[in-house]
Amino acid sequence: MFCHIVLAVTWFGQEHRLFGLNWSYLTILGFLGNAIFSTRFLIQWIASEKTGKSVIPDSFWYWSIAGSVIMCIYWIMERNPVGILAYLPNTFIYMRNLHLIRKHTIAAAALTSTQISHEKR
Repeated sequence: MFCHIVLAVTWFGQEHRLFGLNWSYLTILGFLGNAIFSTRFLIQWIASEKTGKSVIPDSFWYWSIAGSVIMCIYWIMERNPVGILAYLPNTFIYMRNLHLIRKHTIAAAALTSTQISHEKR
């Protein structure tokens, strides 16, 4: 069992050549993070096309968080400070945007329920 774990960890870190390029699981993690991060723009575009105006749906921020976290992990594993600093603060900004959206939604719902209760009087 221990031998299998050691082999898996050793193989995990190895680079393999394909199409003349170096590939590893870390490279695949980087591609996955980039794909998830880029998906947010596709989601934003589709939402904007549906409404006929530029909008940013909540899912844009969730995809942004997921992509940023994965890309930050990738850069941490690469030990690259430029990449780490490029993605690390983004996650907090995206979470703050979601917090502000929720705060606004709750305030709007409270205002609506107050207006409805006043109309019933």
